[in-house]
Amino acid sequence: MTTNKPLFEKISRDMDFLTNCFRKVLQQLGEHDLEKMVIQKTEAMEIDLEAGELEEKHIQVLSIYLQLMNLVEENAGVQMRRKMINENGFGSIRGSWGETLQRWQKQGLTANQMAKAIQQIQVYPVLTAHPTEAKRKSILELHREIYLNLVKLENNAYSKFERTGLEREIVALLERWWRTGEVYLEKPTLEMERNNVMHYFSKVFPKALLKADQQLMDSWSAMGFDPSVFNEAEAFPDFQLGSWVGGDRDGHPYVSAELTQNTLLEHRKTALSLILGNLELLGSRMSFSAIRNPVPEFFKEKIQEKAAALGPESEPALSRNPREPWRQFINLMLVQARNTSLQRWDQANYPHANALLDDLHILRKSLLEIDAGNVVTQFILPLERQIKCFGFHLARLDIRQNSSFHEKAMEQIIAGTFTGLSPYSSWTEAEKVQFIGDELQSNRPFAYPGKSFGPEADKVLACFQVIRNHIDQFGADGIGSFIVSMTRSLSDLLVVYLFLRESGLDRNHFQVVPLFETIEDLQESGRILEAFLSHAAYPKNNNLQEIMLGYSDSNKDGGIMASRWHIYQAEQELTETGNKYGKNLRFFHGIGGTISRGGGKYHRFLESMPPGSLQGSLKITVQGETISQQFANLLTAGYNLEMLFSGTALQTSYTLYPEKNREYPVTALEKLSALAQNHYQELVRHPDFLEFYGQATPIDVLELSKIGSRPSRRSGKRTLDDLRAIPWVFSWSQSRFNLTGWFGIGTAFEQLKKSHAEDYRELKSNSETWPLLRYILIQVETNLLNADEEIMNQYAGLVENRETGVKFTKSIMEEHKLALEHIGVLLGKEREERRASLLDSILRRKNALHGLHQLQLKNLKSWRASKEIDSPLVTRLLKITTALASGLKNTG
Repeated sequence: MTTNKPLFEKISRDMDFLTNCFRKVLQQLGEHDLEKMVIQKTEAMEIDLEAGELEEKHIQVLSIYLQLMNLVEENAGVQMRRKMINENGFGSIRGSWGETLQRWQKQGLTANQMAKAIQQIQVYPVLTAHPTEAKRKSILELHREIYLNLVKLENNAYSKFERTGLEREIVALLERWWRTGEVYLEKPTLEMERNNVMHYFSKVFPKALLKADQQLMDSWSAMGFDPSVFNEAEAFPDFQLGSWVGGDRDGHPYVSAELTQNTLLEHRKTALSLILGNLELLGSRMSFSAIRNPVPEFFKEKIQEKAAALGPESEPALSRNPREPWRQFINLMLVQARNTSLQRWDQANYPHANALLDDLHILRKSLLEIDAGNVVTQFILPLERQIKCFGFHLARLDIRQNSSFHEKAMEQIIAGTFTGLSPYSSWTEAEKVQFIGDELQSNRPFAYPGKSFGPEADKVLACFQVIRNHIDQFGADGIGSFIVSMTRSLSDLLVVYLFLRESGLDRNHFQVVPLFETIEDLQESGRILEAFLSHAAYPKNNNLQEIMLGYSDSNKDGGIMASRWHIYQAEQELTETGNKYGKNLRFFHGIGGTISRGGGKYHRFLESMPPGSLQGSLKITVQGETISQQFANLLTAGYNLEMLFSGTALQTSYTLYPEKNREYPVTALEKLSALAQNHYQELVRHPDFLEFYGQATPIDVLELSKIGSRPSRRSGKRTLDDLRAIPWVFSWSQSRFNLTGWFGIGTAFEQLKKSHAEDYRELKSNSETWPLLRYILIQVETNLLNADEEIMNQYAGLVENRETGVKFTKSIMEEHKLALEHIGVLLGKEREERRASLLDSILRRKNALHGLHQLQLKNLKSWRASKEIDSPLVTRLLKITTALASGLKNTG
C-alpha cells in the first residue's frame, strides 16, 4: 500500500484541481445545484430521480466528472513512470525495452543477438470501427487539450501567473465541453468512422512511433551497448498500420466496393500529404551553405541528374536556394513528390516509396561525407523510418467477409456458368474442394468482366475488381489480407482463390486468412490449416501464413476460461503445423478493449502466449474506445507502442534462441477449462436465460445506440448466436455483472479442488510462475472486482418474472463469491495490497457511477413501458450509457 501512496495522493490533488475548475464553470453559468454534485465525497451521491429536465444536466455533470478522472489517472500514470525511470532506471517499467534488454542479458544473449531479434520483429496494429467508441471526435479533441494542459502544469518552473493562465484555459475548455453534445444523435456514417481512424493514422502514430524508437535507443544506450547499431532505419522493428474501416464487410451491408475504393485512395492521399509536409520541414532545416561545407562531387551530379529529369519544373526549385545544394536537392524531391501526389503521370514522379527512399539515401550519404552524422540521425533517419513503415499507402486495408456470404456468392456464380449442376451449398466438402482444385488449374475466369451473377456474387466480385484496379494503378502495398470469418472448412479458404482469379489477381501475392472464432472452430483449426498448407493450390513461394484468432466469439461461446485455454491450445497446434510445412505463422489476435475480449496490459497478454508461437510478426486489432484510451495522447501512445515492440521482441527471442521448456500443469488447466465451460454453457443455454438477459441488462437500448455504423446483429435474428459479441459484452458491463469476464471459473475451481485435489494444488503452486495462468487469474480478478453486487441486484430486479430473476441472480452471486475466494487463494497475499491501484480507482469513481446507474434504471423502466423507438427517453438512455462507458473505461 505504501508504494502506491504518492500516486493516490497525486490523483487526489489533480482531481481536486480539475473539479474546482469544473465548479467555476457551473458557478459562472448559474448552475449552483449542479455545482454541489462535483464535490468529491465519500458518502453516496444524492441524485434527484424526479428532476425532470434537470436530469439531462445531472447526466452530463457525472459524465464529465468521470472523464476528468480518466484524464487525471492517465497523466498520473505517465508521471509515475517517469519518476520510476529517474529513480530506478529503464528496466523498472514492466514490459518496457529496458526490462526486455535486462532479461536478455540475464539469459546470456549478446548485444548482436539482441539486435538481430529486434531487427526481425514486426508490429502490425489494425484499427477497426467496431461500435464501441461512444464519444464524438470533438469531445476526444477537448480531452486532448485538457490533458496537454495537465501535462504543462507538471512543470514547476512556471510562475504563479503562468499557472493561473493555464487554469483559465482549462476552465474555458470545460465550458466548451459543457456546451457540446457528447453522443451521436445520428448514427455515424462509415465516412465519419474512417475520418476518426485517419486522425490516428496521420496525427498520432507517426509521432508515437518516433517516441517508441527513442525509448529503444535510450534503453539500448543505458545498457552500455553501441548506439551506432541504430544508425539506419533497417535496424529498427518493422511497423505497419492496418485498417478494417472500409474493408470489413462481415455483417455490414453498407461497406460497398465504392467505399473500399475511396478508402484506399484516401489512405494514399494522406500518406503523400504527410511526406510532403515532412519534406518541407526537412528543407527548412537543411540550410547548409556550399560556401561553408564541401559539397561531394557525386551529390552535385545527382542534383544535375534530377534537375534534368524534371525539366523546366526544376528551375524554381534550384533558383530558390542558389548556394544551398542540400535544400536544392530537397526542393527537387518536393517537385517529384507533388507530381506523384497529383498523379501527373506524364511528368517525373516517384513510382513507389522505395524510389523516394533512394533519394533520402543520397541525402544521407552526402551528409555523412561532410561528417554531419548528428544531422542524419536527428533529421534524415526519422523520415526514412516513416517512409519505410507508411510508404505511399499509410495503412493496409484488410478485406473481411463471412464464409456463408462467400458460399452464396459461389453458388450464384456456378448457377450462372454451368447448367445441370446442383446448388453449391448442397455439395459435400470433398466435392467443393475437388471442384475448386480443378478450376484453379486454369487461369480462365468463369465469365467476362462485369457479368451479373446475383446480389452476393456481384458484391464480392465488385470488391475484388476494385482491389485489382487499385493495384494496377498504385501497386499492392495498401492491400492487407483477405480474411474469412467463421472459417469452418478448407473450401471456405480455397474459394477466395477463385474470386481472385475472376478479377485477374495472382493468388501467389496475397494472404488468404482463416478466422477461427468459436470454441469448435479453434478445436478444428489445426486440421483446417494442415489441409490448406498441403493443398496443391496453396502458393509454394508463400513462407508466411497469417491466421486470425477470435477472442470475442470464443468467449461468448464457452466463457472466458475456455476461450483462453482453447486459443492457447490452438496457437500451439497451429505453430506445430506451420513448422511441419516450413511456414512462419503470423497470428492476428482479434482482441477488444475489455478483458472478456482479450484486452488488458499488452506485456501480460504477450507473455501468456505459448513459447515459440510468436515468430517475429504480431498483428493485433485495436478497437473502439481502446484506440483513444491507448493512443489519443502522445506519451501514452509511445508507451503502448513500446510495450508492443518490446513484448513482441521478447516472445520472438524464445523462437530464435529457445530456452529449455518449463513443465507446467497443462492437464490441470485443461480440466479447469472444461469444468468452467460446462458451467458457463449451462447458464447461457438455459431456456429462460434469454428472458433474464434481455431484461437484466440494457441490451434493448444498446441495439438502438448511435455509437457505430454496424448493425448489432449479423442477420437480425433474435438469438444469442446471432448477437455480436461486442453488444453482448457491453450490456453485461453496463449492468455491472461483467459476467463475460469471470462466470464459470468459481465452480470450476470448486469442483477441481473436490474431485482433483492434486491438480488444484499444482495450479496454486504455479500461479506465480506460469505466465498464462497468472494472466488469466489477474484478468478474471479484475473483472470480478469491477462487478458490483449492489448494482447487479438492482438490474436483476428489472426482470418481470420474479422466479426467473431470483433463480439466475442467486446462481450468478454464488458464482461471483466462489470465484473471488478461489482466485484469492491462488494468487495469495492480501487483495487490498495486491490490487491497491485498482481498488483505489474503483472506490474513487463508485459514487458517480452509482448515480448514473440509478438514472439508467429509472429511465429503462419508463422506456420499457412503451418501447417507443423515437421516444426522448432513448436519447437520454444513450447519454447515460455513454457516461457509464466513460466511467467504467470500456464498452465492449
